[in-house]
Amino acid sequence: MDEADVGVKVEDRAGGARVAHVTIDNRKRLNCVSSPLLVRLREAFERLGGDDGLRAVVLTGAGDRAFIGGADLRELGKADPDGARLFITRLHMAGKAIRHCPVPVVARVNGFCLGGGLEVAASADMRVVVEGAVLGMPEVVMGLPSVIEAALLPGLIGWGKTREILLTGETFGSAEALAMGFAQKVVPADQLDSAVEHWLSLILKATPQAVRSQKALMNRWQRVSVDEAVYAGIDALSDAYRTGEPQAAIQAFFDAKASHKRG
Repeated sequence: MDEADVGVKVEDRAGGARVAHVTIDNRKRLNCVSSPLLVRLREAFERLGGDDGLRAVVLTGAGDRAFIGGADLRELGKADPDGARLFITRLHMAGKAIRHCPVPVVARVNGFCLGGGLEVAASADMRVVVEGAVLGMPEVVMGLPSVIEAALLPGLIGWGKTREILLTGETFGSAEALAMGFAQKVVPADQLDSAVEHWLSLILKATPQAVRSQKALMNRWQRVSVDEAVYAGIDALSDAYRTGEPQAAIQAFFDAKASHKRG
């Protein structure tokens, strides 16, 4: 992979399933994201979203020091209001592409995860964080408000913790990320890949259309009232029967149960 790039590797699994690995590579600068990298990240997820055989995406940073260390301050330091708007819009579009990816996205947070990096991680469906990682939203220290996908944080960690993080700019560690609910798992570095693989194995064990439907439904839940969310779920369950997946999965369950009794 060239320096300062976004790498995409698609792995074939059993039964024709595919798992994509997306890596932000700017390791000399703690994988900080510039406008070109953000455009490539968005384009990578948009391409992957068109793969009907895709089952999951793992998103990480190159090397072992950082997931994304933040925005490229060299670029932001030279920006005018229009340039700043363009940069932050590009960051938002990358996060939006991650959120709208039709399959689960697992953030493999392997080190520093700051500012725009935390927003990218928040855009994923699940987050496993390495022990010793440093996370935070230090924008106010740099004279900026935290914006765009920072708006996801209240739903992940609650308003109180969001206010503390955004108003102080104070960083926090992996244990606190787990305690506040931002991380679902915290593991030593040598267990990071096995923790990701555990989630992948469970996702691949589930039926593909059901997982896609579930993600789309949860995305919709974030935008609508509780009543609308409930009725959207009723529609989604009914539509699942048009795929044939529930019928086949339920029959397989009873077949396995009968086989176990005979054995």
